[in-house]
Amino acid sequence: MGTVHKDVLVRAVAEATGQPLTAAKTTIEAFIDTVRARTDAGDTVKLIGFGSFQTKTHKARKARNPRTGETIDVPEQTKLTFKASKVA
Repeated sequence: MGTVHKDVLVRAVAEATGQPLTAAKTTIEAFIDTVRARTDAGDTVKLIGFGSFQTKTHKARKARNPRTGETIDVPEQTKLTFKASKVA
C-alpha cells in the first residue's frame, strides 16, 4: 500500500469516466474547493457511504518543546477533519 497523489487520482477518475484528464482534474479541484468553502462556512459535508468532512477548532494551549523543555504557546487552530462512514 502506498500514497495516492492527486495526479494519480485524476488519471483514475478520467479512466473510469472516460473524461479527458483536464476535465477530471477540474472536477476533482472543484470538489475540493467546494468542500473547503462549505466547511469554512461551518457546514458539515456528508457523503453517504463514504464519510463526512468538517472543521474543528482546537483551543489555544501551552506545549513543551521536548528538546529544550521550553514552554511555548500554541495558538488556536481550525483544522479540516474527515470521519469515514461505518461499513454496515
